Amino acid sequence: MNLSVYSIKKVLFQGQARLLNCKTLMGDITVLDKHENFIGVLETGVMRIVDTAEVEHFFDIKSGFFEVSQNNKVRCLIAQ
Repeated sequence: MNLSVYSIKKVLFQGQARLLNCKTLMGDITVLDKHENFIGVLETGVMRIVDTAEVEHFFDIKSGFFEVSQNNKVRCLIAQ
């Protein structure tokens, strides 16, 4: 999936990812390749990304939201 993670000040991650795991108002969610369209509100916690080279990236989050859209794109806007 094509994943972009933005904070207010900069781009934190942009590229191909195999997995996104984060805490939402509805509980923990894992987004995989070709996930259904979805919009979620992020809660305080740690966002985990596994890129296509199997490298893990971690970001502390205070709040935010994310969108899984057509064409296998995921966009996250977070407050740290």
